[in-house]
This record gives sequence, C-alpha cells and structure tokens, in this order.
Amino acid sequence: MSVRKIVHVDMDAFYASVEQRDDPALRGRPVVVAWRGNRSVVCAASYEARRYGIHSAMAAMRAERLCPDAVFVPPDFVRYRAVSRAVREIFRRHTDQIEPLSLDEAYLDVTENKQGLPTATRVAQSIRREIREELQLTASAGVAPNKFLAKIASDWRKPDGLFVIRPEDVEAFLDTLPVAKIPGVGKVTGRRLADRGIHTVGELRAQQLSALERLFGRYGGRLYELARGIDEHPVEPNRPTKSISAEDTFETDMALDDMQPMIERLAEKVWNASRREERVARTVVLKLKTSGFAILTRSSTPPSPPRSLAEFCAIALSLRSRVPVDVAQRFRLVGVGLSNFEHPHDDGQRDLFHAPEA
Repeated sequence: MSVRKIVHVDMDAFYASVEQRDDPALRGRPVVVAWRGNRSVVCAASYEARRYGIHSAMAAMRAERLCPDAVFVPPDFVRYRAVSRAVREIFRRHTDQIEPLSLDEAYLDVTENKQGLPTATRVAQSIRREIREELQLTASAGVAPNKFLAKIASDWRKPDGLFVIRPEDVEAFLDTLPVAKIPGVGKVTGRRLADRGIHTVGELRAQQLSALERLFGRYGGRLYELARGIDEHPVEPNRPTKSISAEDTFETDMALDDMQPMIERLAEKVWNASRREERVARTVVLKLKTSGFAILTRSSTPPSPPRSLAEFCAIALSLRSRVPVDVAQRFRLVGVGLSNFEHPHDDGQRDLFHAPEA
C-alpha cells in the first residue's frame, strides 16, 4: 500500500490573532478572547498572554488574576467563521481531501495535489505562505505519513512553524517522545504507565500487546499501534461533528453528590470547544463509570439548545437526579458532552455564537 502524505494545519492562536490583525492597538499585547464574568471561560489567548500561563478553557477570572494588564476582547464567532472559510478556500486550491477539526485546524491528504507540487512539504509551505500573504495570519503545519503523526508535528515548532516526519524517521522520532503526547493519554493513564516505568513512546513500544490490553482494554491495542507510528484512519472530507465531550477519571472513587466541581470544570472545557463549531448542539450528555466499571449515560434535549455555559452546566448537573444509585455507590469517572449538532436555523440560534455568557 502506498504511503499517505498528510498535512495538519493549525492556525496560531486563531481568535486572538484575528483580533490583533484587525486592531493594530492590540499587537504585541496580552490579548484574552473571553467574555468577562464569573462563569466565562477563555476562548483563546495570544502568545503574549500565554507567557503568563493563560490558556483556553481557563476561567476568565483566573486569567485576569494571572495577568491584570491583559486586554479582554469578547469573541466574535461570525468574524472567525468568515476567516476560517477563507483559510478553507486556500486549502481547496491544493486538495479536496480536507477534514476540518474546528474553525482553526484541519487535516489535508495531499498524496495527490492539485498544483502538482512534488512533495507534501512543498504543499505545506505554499499553504502557509498563502495564508500569511492573503490573510495576514500565521499557521503551523505538520507533515507526516498519517494523521496521528501530522498532528503532533504541527505543534512541534509553534507558532509559525513547519515540521516534517518522513516515513524513515518515524521510529527515531517516537523513541524519545513523551507518552503524554499520545491522544487519549491523560493524567491517569500517564500515571499508570509511569508506575510501570513507561515514560516515552519507545518504552511503550517494548510492551507486549497482551499486556497493554490487560491494562487498558481496547485502548491498549490503539496504544500498541500508535507506539509503532501506525494510524490507518483516513482523512474524511466534510465529516460532521457528532459530539464533543470531556471526561475525567478520579484518583479515588467518588459519590455522585460530590461531583459538582468536576462536572462544572468539564462543562467549561466542552463549552469552549463547542464555540469552534459552525453548528449548535441540542443534546447534553452526562456519562458515569461506576467503581465496578459499569457505564451509565443520561441525556437531555431541551426545546432550544443551551445558550450559555451556565445553562449547559445546569442541565448537566440536573442529569445526576436521573441516575438511580444507593448511598454506597461510588464512581471512578465522570464525563460531560454535547451532541446532536445542527446548523442554526433561526435568529435565536444564530445569537448563540455571540450572545454574552451568563
């Protein structure tokens, strides 16, 4: 089978960069794209703001404490979507095999490209140059034989960077890569690997498939493949987002009534991620995993989509009342999600993209 040529393009601090481009007074200053308020979260932070430890999904009030001189700009998703469409048009000059992940990043399969450029690296260079010249923005890109590696590569020299992982260099590149760089390896999985002396992908590659499956179930098989640089998932053009979710595994099993802070924190992350979509989600989902590894899910589809983080969070918290448990029941994981995405079709839904947070 021929080797794919995949490019992952990620716009640099996209929302904040658009604001700095359009308002010269913001250039060089720490810009935080967020509504002010107790429930508001950071949508994006300029690289000047990131030096203070500010990042997306952080509570806006915490960002203000970290950098009192930061300039807070309310997000303008209508404008960001328009810029995103312009970036997408640049992609289409080179390939129709485009899989958007959000407004500011996408996978491109350039195994064959429209311009007849000899290498995927040349394609990535051309795309980045056109974005800079036509939109006065910067993008970072990763070039690799598959999506897994391309996404890691695009982050390697951010901002405004290009990194290439050639097929013959995959194993050497992965050898010293921290396992935390693998998608799905969070704090708990990382700690379980570290407890077994596994800190790098090279060390992970030395593990037997059966051992990883015993530890992590089906995900163990995925880890086994990724440690070898194997990812057969193709670029899927125009694949609509089905759901956005975030979950957390507890250090110690927890009672349902004690989960409110975790649910609120996860809801912030999901809400921030959902603002990058052109469509709105109608359904709120709560996921729980018991101490006995049984999975429970509860969902709610209100008459109109959640209009704010506060409303989304309230619905997620209310779903706990639909979980039949006794007082002794404990849970090892909680997750919050949005699903059932659809295009806005009336004035009320269009307002979701720019109405202030509660």
